[in-house]
Amino acid sequence: GLAELRARREELSGRIREEEAERSRLQGRIWALTERLARTSESLARHLAARSELDRTIAESEAAYGKILESSQTLLDVLKGQIGNAGKASEPQSTSKEKEKQAHGQKHS
Repeated sequence: GLAELRARREELSGRIREEEAERSRLQGRIWALTERLARTSESLARHLAARSELDRTIAESEAAYGKILESSQTLLDVLKGQIGNAGKASEPQSTSKEKEKQAHGQKHS
């Protein structure tokens, strides 16, 4: 019976060595994965910060573009108004000159 107990003990010692080796391999994988997770988290944080910066830049650019577009439209409206006023201002002058010519022509007739 003592030999049988020693055999069982030896079998258990073998299993213990195998499980300790497996635990060691798993701890190594956990450490490697923990390191990989930390690197990935840092990279993700950098990418999120960069994307936020790009979002901010895009929003500022769109706002500036909108202001430029609005200013351009205002300028265009002002120019159209000035062109319209310049056209109206020149009409009375030509009309008064025509009236003078007509009046002058009637005097000679």
